[in-house]
Amino acid sequence: MIELYYAPTPNGWKISIFLEEAGIPYRLHPMSLKQGDQFKPDFLKIAPNNRMPAIVDTAPADGGPDFAIFESGAILIYLAEKYGRFLPADARGRNTVIQWLMWQMAGLGPMLGQHGHFHLYATENIPYAIDRYRNEAARLYGVLDRQLKKTGAHVAGSDYSIADMACFPWVMTHKAQGFTLDDYPHVKRWYADLRARPALQKGLAAGKLDPLKGDGFASEEDRRRFFGISPQAGN
Repeated sequence: MIELYYAPTPNGWKISIFLEEAGIPYRLHPMSLKQGDQFKPDFLKIAPNNRMPAIVDTAPADGGPDFAIFESGAILIYLAEKYGRFLPADARGRNTVIQWLMWQMAGLGPMLGQHGHFHLYATENIPYAIDRYRNEAARLYGVLDRQLKKTGAHVAGSDYSIADMACFPWVMTHKAQGFTLDDYPHVKRWYADLRARPALQKGLAAGKLDPLKGDGFASEEDRRRFFGISPQAGN
């Protein structure tokens, strides 16, 4: 059984999408980022970086004890290898997918995350930060658009892969961040195709509640915990 420690954010959705697409049974452990579940000692044993998602595989392929994994990209590779899904077996195809997964992990996710933070949630308006991250986010959308123009159906080639699963939840934030996919027609086509996948929709529905909507932040401490700013982080 895969135990998934999760909140419904782009990084969390990557893993719930994979599990639903692959039809793998899993147990969801909802996490409240506002309440600081990511800083609790029991979770720290699973994810030393105090960030979700994380998984515990209670039936690893080697037959050994439970195996915990943190970092969404590492989790996707682990699951793809274990279940033989969404990652090509040949070296060229495999490394093409992993390149684009790493591109998302190092670029698309962090830059959209920073732009979203300064554009939508920062308590202080810092034009330099907003411009810097918006320009980089726009550049990365352009990279993705050119790649999809070349490959056609999916990010790393003709087959749906963990690279698509990693990129999609971040592109899903485009409207809130003030981007229009009309500027990126190949991304727009790809996004619509993936959005229509029933299993992807089920992955997005896991946990249901959007942590950035509803009652918002009840206190400044809620806000600080949600964005990973806590005195417990160094403990």
